[in-house]
Amino acid sequence: MDDNLKKFIPYALFYKRNIVLNVIFNILYALFGTMGMVMIFPVLKVLFGNEEKITQLPTYNGISQIDTYLNDTLFYYVTHYSEKYGPNYALLLTVSFVIITFLFKNISGYLGLQHLMKLKTGVLRDLRKKMYDKIVNLPIAYYSEKRKGDVMSRMLGDVGEMQNSFFMLLELIVKEPLTIIFSLIAMIKISWQLTLFVFIFIPISGLIISVIGKSLKSQSTRAQQEGGYLISIVDETLAGLKVVKGYNAEGFFKSLFNDSVGRMYTLTNKIGKKNNLASPMSEFLGIVVIAVLLFYGGSLVLVDKSLDGSLFIAYIGLAYNILTPAKAISKATYQVKNGMAAAERVFEIIETPNTIEDTIKSTNIESFNDKIAIKNVTFSYNGEYNVLKNFNLEIPKGKTVALVGQSGSGKSTIANLLMRFYDVEQGELLIDGTNIKDIRLVSLRDQLGLVTQDSIMFNGSIADNVRIGKLNATDDEVIAALKIANAYEFVQNLPEGINTNIGDGGGKLSGGQKQRISIARAVLKNPPIMVLDEATSALDTESERLVQDALEKMMENRTSVVIAHRLSTIQKADLIVVMHHGEIAEQGTHEELLAKNGTYAKLVSLQSFEN
Repeated sequence: MDDNLKKFIPYALFYKRNIVLNVIFNILYALFGTMGMVMIFPVLKVLFGNEEKITQLPTYNGISQIDTYLNDTLFYYVTHYSEKYGPNYALLLTVSFVIITFLFKNISGYLGLQHLMKLKTGVLRDLRKKMYDKIVNLPIAYYSEKRKGDVMSRMLGDVGEMQNSFFMLLELIVKEPLTIIFSLIAMIKISWQLTLFVFIFIPISGLIISVIGKSLKSQSTRAQQEGGYLISIVDETLAGLKVVKGYNAEGFFKSLFNDSVGRMYTLTNKIGKKNNLASPMSEFLGIVVIAVLLFYGGSLVLVDKSLDGSLFIAYIGLAYNILTPAKAISKATYQVKNGMAAAERVFEIIETPNTIEDTIKSTNIESFNDKIAIKNVTFSYNGEYNVLKNFNLEIPKGKTVALVGQSGSGKSTIANLLMRFYDVEQGELLIDGTNIKDIRLVSLRDQLGLVTQDSIMFNGSIADNVRIGKLNATDDEVIAALKIANAYEFVQNLPEGINTNIGDGGGKLSGGQKQRISIARAVLKNPPIMVLDEATSALDTESERLVQDALEKMMENRTSVVIAHRLSTIQKADLIVVMHHGEIAEQGTHEELLAKNGTYAKLVSLQSFEN
């Protein structure tokens, strides 16, 4: 059994009631389908006027003779009604049995499909929930190596492909094979010589179908990977549309997209060619067998007189009854290969180990009481270049510590490690003496508020975006946070106030407005520790003044780690740490550092900042 199928089974077993009922109704479907074809035989007997004359009601002699018992019982009533009411009533009786049998067949088929539908939609829901949980829980580092579009493709496309393909197996191992088996049993009862041809046909057709579908899985994998790349191109184009248009780069991105669409077109056609071949190939092979049966069976009826004509017509009906499930099996075989390729991509994400998660010894912290200590921390993103080198720093409770330095000096890395977006490789990062690796992630992040340079906004109202800081906040609490963040002045003038939709990524707001909404979010959360990662670096002077004022109000009586590019924003900090290539070049207050006339003073001079 394929490994991916084994991984899929536990999800399906959660709905075992639906599986069992689907199997039961599929068995009934196959049974009634075969019985319906067999019931044509007595209809033909009555039509041709050569039905068996049974004048006594037969007795039941055990399961081994059930077919004889049922046959004789039916013809007893046919004889009875023919003699009493005429042949029309006998014909009506046999036709009624055919109708009732096919009615039961289709009711069983419908009920089987109902349970299959509940099984499919349930597993689809569970897989997507599992995958989304995994996507959200995986560390930030994972996505530095992945395209967002590829992850979205796996979540939306590949999970759906798995659902459609794998549940065909229920049809593949129950409904269609049983239809074939029941039909073959009936056919053997009628003529074992004719049925021998059918037994020769089945393995030959299976071999042909297997050869055709051999390369399908690898092609399906490439097509699904290309689909992920395609979505990535669209996602990146829309996210950076201003840059694309501003640099007249539409042609370049169109070229990327068209190349991907072209590869997708070629792969899809190759896969479709083989998928489309399945049904006509199996039908043609089936018709060849029917033709052989007609020739050989016809000779048994016309020449040898060893087979009744009515039985032969019923036999051909049964043989044709095998064709439909045989076609379904060959088609499902191809689609299951597509599903295997999709499952491989889905389970690759689900089984990705999470390197940043709680352990058995992880504990909660209820408050922040003393200090943050960074001890002998060395860290690199790629395992080669150290962004931090033996870094040491203490941040006492209630103090504001600013980190400054040139780009690439490791400032934002401190914020990433403190938020535990990445884990410390060497050394320790402690809060109140507890290593943050031993603190539950939710508990750790409850103590921290984050405001970044890129104000992340979600498509929804202003209130929805602010409430991310506190999901159960009232409108009054949201408004109070907006006022502290100097945002309520513009928000109250919007058409629907705090309920105004801000568009995808906050596209309806300016950069300064988005940044103030982001600050309001942190204010509403009201954490004891605030991490500000270049929160004003992308703003104009007026917006910076409003945002800086909001930040200062927010940082009152709070422990703050401020990462700043604009030195004008951190002159009031209790401690300024100047970083250079992952190490501390110097530290002190604004005045102390200026007096040293070192790196900080040079940075101030470069920014034309006067004391």
